[in-house]
Amino acid sequence: MSYRPGLTVRLFLAVLATATLATVLMGAASFWSFSRGFLGFLNAQAVTQMEGAIPRLVQEYREHGSWNFIKGRPGAWFRMTRPLQADGSDDPWGDPERMASDLLGAGRRLSLLDEQRQFVIGFPQLFDGTEYREIVLEGRTVGWITLAPVEAVTDAAAVRFGQSQERATLAIGGLALVLATLVAWWVARALLAPVREVARATHRLAAGHHDTRVPERGGQDEVAQLARDFNQLALTLQRNEQMRREYMADISHELRTPLAVLRGEIEALQDGIHPVTPQALALLHGEVHTLGQLVGDLHELALADVGALRYRKAPLDLAALLDREGEAFQARAAERGLTLQVQAGAALTVEADAERLGQLLHNLLDNAVRYTDAGGLLRLSLQTEDRHAVIDLQDSAPGVAPELLPRLFERFFRVEASRGRRTGGSGLGLAICRQIVTAHGGHIEARPSPLGGVWIQVRLPLTETPA
Repeated sequence: MSYRPGLTVRLFLAVLATATLATVLMGAASFWSFSRGFLGFLNAQAVTQMEGAIPRLVQEYREHGSWNFIKGRPGAWFRMTRPLQADGSDDPWGDPERMASDLLGAGRRLSLLDEQRQFVIGFPQLFDGTEYREIVLEGRTVGWITLAPVEAVTDAAAVRFGQSQERATLAIGGLALVLATLVAWWVARALLAPVREVARATHRLAAGHHDTRVPERGGQDEVAQLARDFNQLALTLQRNEQMRREYMADISHELRTPLAVLRGEIEALQDGIHPVTPQALALLHGEVHTLGQLVGDLHELALADVGALRYRKAPLDLAALLDREGEAFQARAAERGLTLQVQAGAALTVEADAERLGQLLHNLLDNAVRYTDAGGLLRLSLQTEDRHAVIDLQDSAPGVAPELLPRLFERFFRVEASRGRRTGGSGLGLAICRQIVTAHGGHIEARPSPLGGVWIQVRLPLTETPA
């Protein structure tokens, strides 16, 4: 298996390579610019020396009347063209600047041409970049002085100067690379430190430690957002794991109770303690029915969770559905000493699955009848609001603490104080109601009822605006 460097090393190498490339390119550009500028400086100095020699050449031509006196005398030519001191003397050693200019080789690159541009003395070749200056005497061109351009540094002093500049450039480049290495290493470690923390926390989270969190540093950059998202994910997983455990505990408890009753009654029948009577069989049948209802509710919620429940939606008159379900519960409500009022009103049409909405109303009414004290009142009504059909079911005491109302739609949640297991039920009815309402694009909520109990409100979108 080939070795693959870590993210820190790769980021370090990437930053270092970028800094190195930038340093090399800047050094090369600087060296090229200096070289070109240095050659330009040498040529400019030589042009100055050439132009400074013109007055002396004019004076010599006036005295001799021609250029014949200079032919074959390179020493005299060199003395005529080298820089003069401020007092007019021709000793270059008295002035360091003129001495340096002459040492750069300008005198060896000068040449003299006559008025027909014929070579007289000096540098014997002419190039495309050769500089020309006229030698004018009393308005007449008597000759030309030329300067061959510097194409490369050959003078010892200039070479040493250029080499010193190269060494300085290399030293600066080396220092820049060292600094770039240190900065790249610091950047790689500093930027990736939060990422490494998240990676370690992810391993712990994957191992089941849902209480794992990473520090949230201030700021709005991507790394800070990553830490916040990770903590939110860990919190969600922790809550889901807690809910899963509670869910499994509730399921086991709900299944264990009727199974224990069944087992006890069957053993009593087997041992002859209880005779086989219609009452005993009815008791067993009731417990089996409870188990069947619980298993059916769990199966329906499981299908809803994975989106496997099928809804056959069609136009449905809600008012007629409320009247039908209300009439079905009138006898049961009367048995418990409750008054059930149904106020359906005019027809309201929604796009819905009639069987599922019937199940919704059945669960809501069953829950209200089961948990309302005898002598109480149930009120089921239907109205419209903002292009929605609103179903309200209110009951009388006992009520539910306001902070517990949002939890009524959680699975197996029951208010032990007044609406406990003594009244029966699996604790899944309202959870199924929420699934049905959500599947129809609606909303369900619980609030305190003016009658003293709980007010359940369901909002479903209308198919068409009522007249």
